[in-house]
Amino acid sequence: MATEHDPSNPHDPWRDPSLPAGARVADLMGRMTLEEKVAQLYGVWVGADAEGGGVAPHMHDNLADPVDLDKLISTGLGQLTRPFGTAPVDPALGARSLARAQQRIAEANRFGIPAVAHEECLAGFAAWGATIYPVPLSWGASWNPELVREMAAAIGRDLRSVGVLQGLAPVLDVVRDLRWGRVEETIGEDPYLVGTVGAAYVAGLESAGIVATLKHFAGYSASSGARNLAPVRAGARELADVILPPFEHALRDGGARSVMHSYSEIDGVPAAADPRLLTELLRDTWGFEGTVVADYFGIGFLETLHRVAADRADAARLALTAGVDVELPTVRAYGEELVSAVRRGDIDEASVERALRRVLLQKCELGLLDPDWSAEPAALVGAGQERGSVDLDPPHNRGLARRLAEQAVVLLDNAAGVLPLGPAGQDAAGQDAVLPGSVAVVGPLADEAMAMMGCYSFPAHVGVLHPGTPTGVEVPTLLESLRAELPGSELWHVRGCDVSAPSREGFAEAVAAAQASSVCVAVLGDRAGLFGRGTSGEGCDADDLTLPGVQGEFLDALLETGTPVVLVLLTGRPYALGRWADRLGAVVQAFFPGEEGGPAVAGVLSGRVNPSGRLPVGIPVGPGGQPWTYLQPPLGRANEVSNLDPTPLYAFGHGRSYTAFTWDRAEASAATVPTDGEVEISLQVRNTGPRDGAEVVQLYLHDLVAQVTRPESRLIGYAKVEIPAGEQRRVTFRLHTDTTSFTGRDGHRLVEPGRLELRLAASSAEADIRARIPLLLTGPERRVDHTRALTCPATLG
Repeated sequence: MATEHDPSNPHDPWRDPSLPAGARVADLMGRMTLEEKVAQLYGVWVGADAEGGGVAPHMHDNLADPVDLDKLISTGLGQLTRPFGTAPVDPALGARSLARAQQRIAEANRFGIPAVAHEECLAGFAAWGATIYPVPLSWGASWNPELVREMAAAIGRDLRSVGVLQGLAPVLDVVRDLRWGRVEETIGEDPYLVGTVGAAYVAGLESAGIVATLKHFAGYSASSGARNLAPVRAGARELADVILPPFEHALRDGGARSVMHSYSEIDGVPAAADPRLLTELLRDTWGFEGTVVADYFGIGFLETLHRVAADRADAARLALTAGVDVELPTVRAYGEELVSAVRRGDIDEASVERALRRVLLQKCELGLLDPDWSAEPAALVGAGQERGSVDLDPPHNRGLARRLAEQAVVLLDNAAGVLPLGPAGQDAAGQDAVLPGSVAVVGPLADEAMAMMGCYSFPAHVGVLHPGTPTGVEVPTLLESLRAELPGSELWHVRGCDVSAPSREGFAEAVAAAQASSVCVAVLGDRAGLFGRGTSGEGCDADDLTLPGVQGEFLDALLETGTPVVLVLLTGRPYALGRWADRLGAVVQAFFPGEEGGPAVAGVLSGRVNPSGRLPVGIPVGPGGQPWTYLQPPLGRANEVSNLDPTPLYAFGHGRSYTAFTWDRAEASAATVPTDGEVEISLQVRNTGPRDGAEVVQLYLHDLVAQVTRPESRLIGYAKVEIPAGEQRRVTFRLHTDTTSFTGRDGHRLVEPGRLELRLAASSAEADIRARIPLLLTGPERRVDHTRALTCPATLG
């Protein structure tokens, strides 16, 4: 029962920052009414469009209830949903508005507790005027966790400066089918790459005092037929060995304090109602102590889409007992419905208190229970409060965006030696580039700023709903950037076709421009959008991996001119390129590279930037044959029992450079290691080309014989190594046998004795293996758990 309380008493234990957080929270909970307890378990989305114009399908149904904010906040409020990310708002005015809202919330409830404001931050802070960074697939393409960590810390500082305390990122879903619309939001198709890069992002965000939220837990990317929200039919072993490890990385190595449940149902059980996932695994086994928040309207979907709940109260019961602590984005099931269900005895109040304790502990960590808490965010302290006084896209941010974009551009092919185009460049053979006299820059994305942005960038996610609103940040197009990179060349620009429309009316003009030029740069790809409004993004799933619209025919027409064609792809997913294999002068891939993507890609084309990106997903030969990723056992690969060959055109980990590298002196510190031991794997990498560059050394594991089928190879370590021309570096991996573990026949993770092969390679393709090192594991079979070694760290000498 709640006790009488004088809200002005500064001596209450819960107000004392010198006491342990648990003691403070216990004291506070003992003073709260049921209504006040429940009020901390939901957010409100006061800026959302209740008519459904700005939200996703089915979501407007859940916004139909009017929000009486004054009534709601009288008992408190858990979260504020997207105060910056719902509509274009100047950052200074948004910060002032949020501060006023927080002051209003604190003054309205007995305890003066403010809400936690959260925002999307997948490609940067999703606010008008904030830096637009490359999408997560580009993070994976950079193979540079430290740079991703630096970017995330900058995002976190910006969020915190204007009063936002929780970020809904990163996405740790491992790509299982390249047709899925949200591939652009993922880091790649390999759990080790996703886990290490994702953990780095989390560590950066958390270093700024922002609660990082892992999503989507779990299985979302394994939806049947690559359809958004479709059922997941993955087996327990696929979940344990592919889907779950990135979350383990991000919780243990990143320090994430929140997890968002997935919309998925796995074998008939929705994640939002699965206590085995959200409580037994996440908390009881892994020891997670933070908050589990609902994906938007996910609790309501238990009733309306999954049909496992009879009504709102039943949905609340299922989610709360499973382990969902906070309903987002707005109150529907966790408000009066939950209070009434507890009073009827349908829901145990202990479930409410369990969630409340987690929420209040987090608010205590964030300083929201401290007596000196202030609604005034750092950006407004001592600064002007007029429009334009808060800069969320300063030069430091733009520099980070440029560095990450440059490191994420992948040179897929340059066999014809067409690149680089600029006078500053040399190819891998040391030949000076010849500045082309004229360049035809054609395609629907050549002069399109939106081509750089993913669906969770503010302009694509929200800005499109507000026609006429400026982008808010400068986003140079590739054409503009090429003009700056190639001042001595004459550039002709023709759009030629649209991204997805069927018209071919512009073909002839583009073909004429190509015929009259020394080189043709064809800029093709995706338009990010939501729920069918784009070719890539949430709810924009693809039938197959054919280039959208008539872009494939457009490329055919350009190639028929005989002019060398450099294909530049600005996409959110890979597309099948086998139709043009060996016909293109060069191929450059960038995955929605952000506001500095134009200069980054242009720098690679000119030669100012030596490309160092590597593929985080394979690029297929043909548009069918999906789903397929490189993590295949023998019968999942090309073989004689099927006429279909799923081998990719460009493998996971592939990427070329304008310099050349040789690998030698590969060795292991031991040939035999016990099943609980360690071994060092090392090799020498020399830059034998004409210019400085970066090589990505990849370490793969091949299990010769195992008790269950295993992938032919899987990534267990990597290092991106900067090497000046003519110099060399020694790369050493420290491998603990835990990293060889897998889920055995009895469902437990184990390290199995036997013969292994360690492969040092430039990609997952057989042809790119530079050295094979046999390793024998001896001793008993050993069971391991969530405390196992997750990484294979590399050192450079």
